[in-house]
Amino acid sequence: MNTITLNLPENLEIDLKEIYLIIAAKLYEKGKLSAGQAADLVGLSKRAFIELLGKYETSVFSNDVSGLINDIKNA
Repeated sequence: MNTITLNLPENLEIDLKEIYLIIAAKLYEKGKLSAGQAADLVGLSKRAFIELLGKYETSVFSNDVSGLINDIKNA
């Protein structure tokens, strides 16, 4: 697993868990992580992660046809 370090402004009122959720949601949206992988990254169940996606303006559904076909095959 890779490790990253972020230097954030001290006045940024955001906790570490939310940063992980933002990153996981974006990686899921880009198709870099599956919903299960993203959920594992943030320590949530797949269902809980999917339920939170709307908060980060991320669709549960793939934007491209090939991604949708893969989702259907994996379901």
